[in-house]
Amino acid sequence: MESEYVTTPFGRRPMSLGMLLKQRRGEAIEAGTRRNKWKLFRSVCEARAGLGVSDRALTVLDALLTFFPDDELSGEKGLVVFPSNMQLCLRARGMAAATLRRHLAGLVEAGLISRKDSPNGKRYIRRNREGGVDEAYGFSLAPLLARATEIETIAARIAADRQMLRAMKERLTICRRDIAKLVSAAIAEAIPGDWEHVSSMFHALLQRIPRTATLESLQPILEEIETIRLAVVKTLESREKTQMTSTNESRIERHIQNSNPETTSESEPGLETGQEARTGSREPGIAGKDGEGSRAIARANAGGSKSFSLATVLQACPDIVDYGPGGAIASWRDLMTAAAVVRSMLAVGSSAYEEAASVMGPEIAAIVMACILQRGGRINSAGGYLRDLTRRAERGEFAIGPMLTALLRARDPLSHKPAPRPDDGNRAVLKRRRDRSPCQAPPCPIRTG
Repeated sequence: MESEYVTTPFGRRPMSLGMLLKQRRGEAIEAGTRRNKWKLFRSVCEARAGLGVSDRALTVLDALLTFFPDDELSGEKGLVVFPSNMQLCLRARGMAAATLRRHLAGLVEAGLISRKDSPNGKRYIRRNREGGVDEAYGFSLAPLLARATEIETIAARIAADRQMLRAMKERLTICRRDIAKLVSAAIAEAIPGDWEHVSSMFHALLQRIPRTATLESLQPILEEIETIRLAVVKTLESREKTQMTSTNESRIERHIQNSNPETTSESEPGLETGQEARTGSREPGIAGKDGEGSRAIARANAGGSKSFSLATVLQACPDIVDYGPGGAIASWRDLMTAAAVVRSMLAVGSSAYEEAASVMGPEIAAIVMACILQRGGRINSAGGYLRDLTRRAERGEFAIGPMLTALLRARDPLSHKPAPRPDDGNRAVLKRRRDRSPCQAPPCPIRTG
């Protein structure tokens, strides 16, 4: 019935083609369209910015909806309400009449309601004999129902934009916090980098953030700030990786390429020198003769002894010195400490090392770790190799002597003779051999030429 009705404004209000088009578009309700009036009103409130209405105009629309008797709006029902201005003012929280008229005009202009003026401009209803509505004059809610789908779409988009804006502000806050604290930490720890330039760029971006932020204004700023944060994080991570690489890889490369290791006296100051060899000085807790090189190792290994001087071990395995306390090894305790560091670096399990120390003894286990380190890349799995040696030691099939001998010879490939000894030590050995009886002659007699 209302879709066929066209009305012009009462009184001095002018008529325009735009008003006619809005009225006709607002009355074009699709068949079967139904909406709960309060849910639709909440959608209108959500889409207020997109519809171009004020919050006070929504108060007037709320009051108009209270005059519609049913909760459901549909095209089959009459959608015209006809309250007086006095009743509208009361339901609009006591709004002034002039303000009420202004906001009613705003709702009409926004296309949410339309006027259906009577011949004399009054709002009333004419009923038929059966008591039904024959004609009603007032404000039509048909445009609100006709635009229900559009209003709900606008409301959903605005709600999604609001949620995105909230998430964007949260990301921006986190980025600001991360950059500020990471740059402060980098400056405090003296990490190389142009941190002043980064800080100035960061503060310049913060100055561009508007007081009332929108998705369009905040998106490019957030992207630039996230780029700065990513650059800062990458700089710090590369610094950490560089430190780890310089700590591990440089040592390994030095172990492989170093052809001029420290001398025995430098590796073991005060423990293995020529003077101490002549005076018979000994490392506490270690038996055997010092300064006899590979031949002393061969004799000890043949006799089943595990007594070797610390100087001999360091001469065969100089790379272990770098891992001692302060970069030096002055005692067997220092050697065992360095072996624990090497175990961790070579990814040898603590259980494997503890088992080796239990079977071989802590000193021999430390010597084995030094030998494994010295052999470097020739051992694929240090942990598996150590476990294999431990099993062989349990069966009595392993001795440390041949391993040290091979390393000593590898350091001097042009000679298979033992390392040179002090002259005094040689003379003492020759004298002892001459004093022996024929039945005590050594296995390899020395020719006197």
